Amino acid sequence: MHENPRVRRRGRSRREQRRRRRARRRRITWTVTSVVILVGGVTTYAITGSDSGESPAPARAKTPSSPGDSARAKAGEAPADAPEPLPSPIPAQKSFDLQPALAPVTALFGANRMSVAMLDVDSGAMATYGHDAFDTASIVKVDILATLLLQAQDEGRKLSTEERAQSAAMIQKSDNASTSALWTRIGSARGLDAANERLGLSQTQGGKGTVWGITQTTAEDQIRLLQSVFGDKSPLSEASRAYIQDLMRHVVGSQTWGVSAAADSGTTALKNGWLKRTQTKKWDVNSIGRIQHQGRVYLMAVLLNGCSTQEVGISIVEQASRASATAFSRQLREKSTT
Repeated sequence: MHENPRVRRRGRSRREQRRRRRARRRRITWTVTSVVILVGGVTTYAITGSDSGESPAPARAKTPSSPGDSARAKAGEAPADAPEPLPSPIPAQKSFDLQPALAPVTALFGANRMSVAMLDVDSGAMATYGHDAFDTASIVKVDILATLLLQAQDEGRKLSTEERAQSAAMIQKSDNASTSALWTRIGSARGLDAANERLGLSQTQGGKGTVWGITQTTAEDQIRLLQSVFGDKSPLSEASRAYIQDLMRHVVGSQTWGVSAAADSGTTALKNGWLKRTQTKKWDVNSIGRIQHQGRVYLMAVLLNGCSTQEVGISIVEQASRASATAFSRQLREKSTT
């Protein structure tokens, strides 16, 4: 028996409609699944990115508010509604050039590199020599503690007993094990960098992975950090600033060298750093702090690398500190009488 052509066409038409409906459902399913994977991928990356310290800015910006705020808090970043970071407190006026005063010192160290920055607290005048970036070595420990305290402020809490013990050991004794524990606690480089945005540091970058000692910084940025610790215009609370200041005033006796060589009165608050690089076998020797010299209060940073020994580095840092303070004080006196 022959099939009716009209019936055959209707059958094909119905089969074609069913085929098209199935294809349409597959396209819809694929589209929805793609969106879920995309959103899920970004959310997961934003949350886990704080551990790697390399979550890119676009991913953080597009993260849904709840997980993103959590990730930022863990990494020490300011929450979305936090006040904008304070601008760098270093004045825009031209700084006094320390190069002539340091010429006798720089002539001694050949291939070494050095940078010095000083701020007169009363007038806001600056003096500088060199603008290169250097390894921080252990002076980064002040920055780590400032970051820890900023994060604790954001969380509305005080430091735990363990954190206070680790902080004291880190600053007063330069204990590396305590530093490594707190470095992990603040979120490593990502946490440090986020806090530094709020502290006004623009030329400091946290070290990769667990190697906090090769954080890169400049002498000028260390002055900005010291202003956040010793000045009133700071994201750090008065209690946080007082805590860091007290620890820096009570470092162990064997670590009171450095910028303290330029102090002739009062109590020096400082933190020193020293590091022997594995490849070059040369030493980084740094010192930062607050000193009093000839009746004036200065914030001071001396960064040096390429030294043959730690002892040579300490000697150069101290000579540079004395020469800089003497020349800058003379310059300020001359300006005040004209």
